[in-house]
Amino acid sequence: MKAAVYRRTGPPDVFSYEDVPDPVCGDGDVLVEVEAISIEGGDVLNRAGGEMPSTPHIVGYQCAGPIREVGSAVADREVGQKVVCVMAFGSHAEVVAVPTLATWPIPDGVDAKQAACVPIPFGTADDCLFEFGLLREGQTVLIQAGGGGVGLAAIQLAKRAGATVLATASSDEKLARLVEFGLDHGINYRDSDFVEESRRITGGRGVDLVVDSVGTTLEGSINALTYRGRVTLVGNAGRDRRPIDAGLLMGQNLTLVGVFLGAELFAGTRARDMIGRHIADVATGDLRVVIDREFPLADAAAAHAYIESRQAFGRVLLIP
Repeated sequence: MKAAVYRRTGPPDVFSYEDVPDPVCGDGDVLVEVEAISIEGGDVLNRAGGEMPSTPHIVGYQCAGPIREVGSAVADREVGQKVVCVMAFGSHAEVVAVPTLATWPIPDGVDAKQAACVPIPFGTADDCLFEFGLLREGQTVLIQAGGGGVGLAAIQLAKRAGATVLATASSDEKLARLVEFGLDHGINYRDSDFVEESRRITGGRGVDLVVDSVGTTLEGSINALTYRGRVTLVGNAGRDRRPIDAGLLMGQNLTLVGVFLGAELFAGTRARDMIGRHIADVATGDLRVVIDREFPLADAAAAHAYIESRQAFGRVLLIP
């Protein structure tokens, strides 16, 4: 099979497009012919400087397509069935082998491109808002990087839950586009201080919850909170390694919690069932997937560079 691989971490041009051996389908696995790959934020960070369990390494968390082969212990999947799947790495390829527990059937009315964009962004957003963020109807949430995959998912889910939704983005154009997904108040972080704007919008009170996938914004996210507010930290897109002063939390009884969907997926059925509901909601149109641009798998370097340019609104796909 063909795959986008690299032998060292670094900028997007570390990618090469090569022939590599097909993965082996284990007893509890399914072998999936990849039709669409959604590039996740973690894929970009891992390529830039993450661990490499293999050399050459195939990065990637999420993809979708039809099943080519099922393992001998698999009873709930069949050849030809279309699924979306998640994995620790390996999605930037023509074929993947994954445990059946890491797959969800794609319902009628949802194509592989749409499905490939659902589990990680919507599952992460849901956990950040509700399981760990404890968001309730009538509360106020600030979503950092509202134009990204997790941001767009979080805006839709928070609005549906009856929250007032604030979000940051790098341009007024992006903010205007977010209104149709449920945004109530947009903050252009290039032109405004998002902490001051959040307090102005809330009449000086601050927000109940901040969903922060950026990392470099963490101190500001904490400062934007109301009394007993919460921050769910779910990423480090800004690649900041500076320590945070935990004393910032104490004066107002604030909460900072880290969120990692991967751990929840294998800690029971809750997260798997939740993702299944979101896939069903995409099928009915209750939730929307936004695909910004598609690149051939052979152009993985260009796709990653485009994401790093922060031009994207929604998901960027690779197509084998």
